[in-house]
Amino acid sequence: MSTNGRRTYPYYPGCSLQHNNHAYEISAHAIARALGFELEELEDWNCCGATEYFSINRLPAYALVARNLALAEQAGAEQLVVPCSACFLNLHKTDKNMKRYPELGERVNRALAAGQLHYDAGTVRVRHLLEMVINDVGLERLSAEIKRPLYGLQLAPYYGCLVARPDAVFGDTEQPTAMDHLIEALGAKATPFSLKTFCCGGHMSQISEETALGMIHKIVRGAAESGADALVTLCPMCQLNLDVYQEHAKRYFEADYHVPVLFFTQVIGLALGIAPQELGFGQEFVDAQPVIDKIRDVPPPRSKPARRPKGALPLPVMSE
Repeated sequence: MSTNGRRTYPYYPGCSLQHNNHAYEISAHAIARALGFELEELEDWNCCGATEYFSINRLPAYALVARNLALAEQAGAEQLVVPCSACFLNLHKTDKNMKRYPELGERVNRALAAGQLHYDAGTVRVRHLLEMVINDVGLERLSAEIKRPLYGLQLAPYYGCLVARPDAVFGDTEQPTAMDHLIEALGAKATPFSLKTFCCGGHMSQISEETALGMIHKIVRGAAESGADALVTLCPMCQLNLDVYQEHAKRYFEADYHVPVLFFTQVIGLALGIAPQELGFGQEFVDAQPVIDKIRDVPPPRSKPARRPKGALPLPVMSE
């Protein structure tokens, strides 16, 4: 869909972007304006039920999510862009399973009929915002729009455990690289980070504080040890846990780190020259100003490959 020469995407924001993760919401719309597309909020959308509801009562959980897909279909949408990983997973899973299991689809549609709604599974393509930016805008176009390359920054890409799994939309499910390539395209360096799909604990902080802090500490410490100036994520729950509870984890484990946790939309916005306050900077618990201050005007010099010691054994020569 195109309006005024700008491509318009039907958009499901999810609950967290309306409240705790407002920086994600405003930075998403800020980069959309800069890159020439619009995110049009789905009218009358409802909560996706987060991650727990499917374990409590499956049919109402599917019906709750499917209502949003039915509204999108009713509005004539062929796709639905979603920034939240939990929302993306639930919408994607509901669409896929309603199509894969016809009996489930029929039961869900009987529930939807109470609200004069119906959803034909497979009609609406559920897309994560990151995937849309990378594939529709493209890294080449994004690079051409950069006003302030993120020279001097080292950023750890953190996907979390939810978004990497469904159909491997970001490549390898254990070691996705989409956000790594994005970071490099913005002029920063993506640090090698083996915990990029490790779970942040979700709502574990409400169940076992010790377990939750241990998971958060492992991720933040890993990012710090990789040399990262900040973690970059695409998941509201991950950002909240790693940001809000970082100081608590640091005290609990007597650690010493300071790793701001940013949304990928915020780092794109910085590179596009958008003012930090328009991207939600200042709303985080772990101060991100040191990250902004570290951006340089010129790229760092390339490190020269280490020379082999004079006394080193000769390299093997392959016979022809």
